[in-house]
Amino acid sequence: MTQRFLVTGGAGYVGSHLVAALIAEGAEVVVIDDLRQGHRAAITPPAELIVGDLADPAARAAAFARGPFAAIFHFAALSLVGESMADPLRYFRENVGNGIALIGDAIGHGVNRFVLSSTANLFGGEVEIPITETAALLPSSPYGESKFMLERVLAWADRVHGLKSACLRYFNAAGADPSGRLGEDHDPETHLIPRAIDAALGRAPELVVFGTDHPTPDGTCVRDYIHVTDLASAHLAALARLDHGSVAYNLGNGAGHSVREVIAMIEEVSGRRVPHRLGPPRAGDPPTLVASSARIQKETGWRPRFPELREIVTTAYAWRLAHPGGYR
Repeated sequence: MTQRFLVTGGAGYVGSHLVAALIAEGAEVVVIDDLRQGHRAAITPPAELIVGDLADPAARAAAFARGPFAAIFHFAALSLVGESMADPLRYFRENVGNGIALIGDAIGHGVNRFVLSSTANLFGGEVEIPITETAALLPSSPYGESKFMLERVLAWADRVHGLKSACLRYFNAAGADPSGRLGEDHDPETHLIPRAIDAALGRAPELVVFGTDHPTPDGTCVRDYIHVTDLASAHLAALARLDHGSVAYNLGNGAGHSVREVIAMIEEVSGRRVPHRLGPPRAGDPPTLVASSARIQKETGWRPRFPELREIVTTAYAWRLAHPGGYR
């Protein structure tokens, strides 16, 4: 029997790549998205789109009426760290409140598997690199705290109602669908790779490199970039693992790249200079964030197909070059 899945935020960056992966597997997919950050054109046919806000009970009811669902993939959330620091109550209201409502609906409709898009922002303070799932959870922003709260709600939903969940803690999602159909289109764009590419293409102001005296090899921040297509495949691997119980996985490549290295790679791939200037460090910016994905690899056999920075940058550059207006 063909399985049917509900994907919240499935018109967004990571969600749309997951929808494409599900469709490729022969699944039926229902997407609910308010299109504040998502795009109709990002949804792979024949997935069905319900335009609606998770805060609206009628929109959620319309989505669940398309069931029954074998699982829910929950991407829909506010996700800007700086914005969450300025307006924390909005983040708790939307991310936590809407998430709890969705989890309650899942239980009420007999859905027994739930995959949460979580974040590496759960890890704050001094941590051992690479970061494992046993590292202390000390969210460094209201955004991270909102994801931590949902992870705890899901733990209790399992304990009391038997709802099995996978909490997937992304590090830095990057790149684009290698076929060229899907890519990254945020407004505003806050991620380093697309911002640097746009600067190289003359579509955005010069890039600001925040801090050059961090305790890293070249003084700039080091981050773990994971290809968005690999993130999508990790969701499918984690879903299958739920037959053995709830899980939490860190998702990254296990290797970090500095801001200077990213700029250099974009210049090499594009043949264009990335205009940039050096700025002061941002408060609270950890020097290095690199994931250990050893647990998901050991327990599911998942491996990234596109682990190299060159592959990530090449797909991201190709998509942005071909889509000067994004999906619009």
